[in-house]
Amino acid sequence: MSVLWRLGEGTVHQVREALPAGRRLAYTSVSTILRILEQKNVVGSRREGSGRGHTYVPRVPKEDYEARSLRDLIGRVFDGAPLELVRCLVENESLSPRDLAAMRALLEAEETPRRRG
Repeated sequence: MSVLWRLGEGTVHQVREALPAGRRLAYTSVSTILRILEQKNVVGSRREGSGRGHTYVPRVPKEDYEARSLRDLIGRVFDGAPLELVRCLVENESLSPRDLAAMRALLEAEETPRRRG
């Protein structure tokens, strides 16, 4: 999905070529992933020319996809407990002092009553 958002749209070949060097996947693997994303309605496609090739286009904004994926992850992996996700993140990732400060600021902003305008 990140590649499609970056490209705006792309064929299997274009998506495959845009993957990071350490993430080289077979053409058939990329094609399968794109078709699964299409079945989930997060990607659309259109046929190119008279051949079998398709161009894939994101149907869902990145922010919406991230939020949906995060809710799914919290539900499936962390038994619906967002705090467990945060605990795991803090305990298992090397967060810089800058990252931690930004997280604190986000939490403090969430605690502050929002002004109605």
